[in-house]
Amino acid sequence: MSNVRKLSAEFLGTFLLVFIGTSAVVIANGKVLTIALAFGLAITISAYAFGGISGGHFNPAVTTAMLINKRISGKDAVGYIIAQIFGCIVGSAFVALFVNALGQSTSQLGQTDFTVIEPWMAVVVETLVTFLFVLVILNVTSVQHGNDQFAGLVIGISLALLIVVALNLTGGSLNPARSIGPALFARGNALSDLWVYILAPELGGALAAIASRFLGSEE
Repeated sequence: MSNVRKLSAEFLGTFLLVFIGTSAVVIANGKVLTIALAFGLAITISAYAFGGISGGHFNPAVTTAMLINKRISGKDAVGYIIAQIFGCIVGSAFVALFVNALGQSTSQLGQTDFTVIEPWMAVVVETLVTFLFVLVILNVTSVQHGNDQFAGLVIGISLALLIVVALNLTGGSLNPARSIGPALFARGNALSDLWVYILAPELGGALAAIASRFLGSEE
């Protein structure tokens, strides 16, 4: 039962992330700061509401980093990633439903894409911002020098600031699941370019795991 609760927590946390964040994009028609704060506050809410149950990953790149640093088992990591992707898909389904109810095109669902920069640069951007984001997570949740009381707030602020940086470059994903959900419904370039938003965040997460070990987060 405890494992089911953990998977449910990961599902709900990622559901909230994509539902609130992408709704700010397409339903509220938010600008950069509004969108960044929506995602940042959504992850903060999820961290405090569900983090005590599952550890509050809500992101396959975070789970990969936790797996590399042996904070989670391989079996649990697979379950977490599946729950995260499913949560984002369901979240995007509700956003599509509400967008359609407004009479708007469901081709715009807050999906991530790059229209100005080249694919290789998009990989660089997403790798870097995800590396920084996951590195913050690994260190602020470290038993050695972390701070559980303020971890959720620090993580939310970090996500918001990094989205401000990346939004006009790549859409600011930092999370494979966050990109998979909207892309499956919006299709188009978001779906054909989805490989960038799977590869780059996972690479960034893996590099963050190595860096955090160097900084002593796992000792």
